[in-house]
Amino acid sequence: MGGDMESFVEVDAASHFPVQNLPYGVFSSKNADAKARVGTRIGDFVVDLAALHEAGLFEDAFDSSCFTHDCLNAFMGMGRSVWTQARKRLQQLLSKDEPKLRDDADLRARVLIPVSDVEMQLPAKIGDYTDFYASRQHATNVGTMFRGKENALPAAWMHMPIGYHGRASTVVKSGTAVRRPCGQVQKDPADPKQGSVYGACKLLDFELEMGVFVGPGNKLGSPIKIEDAEDHIFGFVLLNDWSARDIQKFEYVPLGPFGAKNFASSISPWVVTTDALKPFTAKTSAGEQNDPEPLPYLREPGYSTYDIRLEVAIQAEDIGPEPFRVCESNYRHMYWTHRQQLAHHTVTGCEMRPGDLLGSGTISGDEEGSFGSMLEICWKGTKPIQIKDGVERKFIKDDDTVIMTGWCEGEGYRVGFGECTGKILPAQPQ
Repeated sequence: MGGDMESFVEVDAASHFPVQNLPYGVFSSKNADAKARVGTRIGDFVVDLAALHEAGLFEDAFDSSCFTHDCLNAFMGMGRSVWTQARKRLQQLLSKDEPKLRDDADLRARVLIPVSDVEMQLPAKIGDYTDFYASRQHATNVGTMFRGKENALPAAWMHMPIGYHGRASTVVKSGTAVRRPCGQVQKDPADPKQGSVYGACKLLDFELEMGVFVGPGNKLGSPIKIEDAEDHIFGFVLLNDWSARDIQKFEYVPLGPFGAKNFASSISPWVVTTDALKPFTAKTSAGEQNDPEPLPYLREPGYSTYDIRLEVAIQAEDIGPEPFRVCESNYRHMYWTHRQQLAHHTVTGCEMRPGDLLGSGTISGDEEGSFGSMLEICWKGTKPIQIKDGVERKFIKDDDTVIMTGWCEGEGYRVGFGECTGKILPAQPQ
């Protein structure tokens, strides 16, 4: 739907949540004993979809009892035709021309809940979490730092989406404080033969990513075809893949990240659907994939992504009352798309399930201001960010809050994700 659609709910033009968006999330009421349930967001209100179901306003178009659950997994598993039906019905109910909700004061009071009165939860029960490494600029930057310019990209990188299996148990909702991890770090940064020492991570970093929630899965042994992948993708969230760079450097050869990544990954609470993102389809910054051309199972008809503007800021006492923006990027800076990631993940016959989460990998552009991690922005700490006199950052300090946000810009409206935030707590005393 375009920018000409209007709701009876007043929505500011700068809001991330107009009627053109209608993301899904799970919330509980702060002022009641009601259990967690599914909602959508419009302006400064959460729309209680369980209450709409109980009022019979989905008119049995599908089994809307899924909205009474404390997670989105059942709805995610219903597939695109149901998602589209639900979206159209919600847009109709919230339209300025539809009286059923607009003119029923009692129903409106039950259904439209001020955002300030709710607490958001994780949107899904995440069975599995996989993180990719799919931005060519990011992979080149990091590879150059650790292996030199000539060996920056691993041999397989241009042929397939590279990823690793993350830890679903430590995916946390936005606003959850994250404790600085401890682990083994290389004793002498220049000489790995000297072994390691134990201690708190000193090079703590964020990674600016998007997360993709899987909808209907596939049977074990049956890959998802690239041309069908879009119908298996429910929607997107912001994702901060917290990273302990000093722990990572010592442990990652030969099997990749482990303790450096398993302590926390933060996601935003609202899942923006692919239907809402479709008007913002755009070419990737890579242009085409022809050197080399992917193998047939990864060759995507209409190779494209979404034009999602992304920002990261840091808020801290020494910075001042306003957050300091450290980078601006765009989801267009992806070489391997979310559809290719899903197709590759299942090419072996790996089974995916509703609610599984795929991380895009850090999203970096060509310019320093578009790099999606402190590792890149400060180039391993050699180029600190100068915030103001006497205040700089090379990596993330204790008590820093990292704030990520993202949105698509329409004509007179935005479709956005809100924020993904996390504050760093000091390491646990031993």
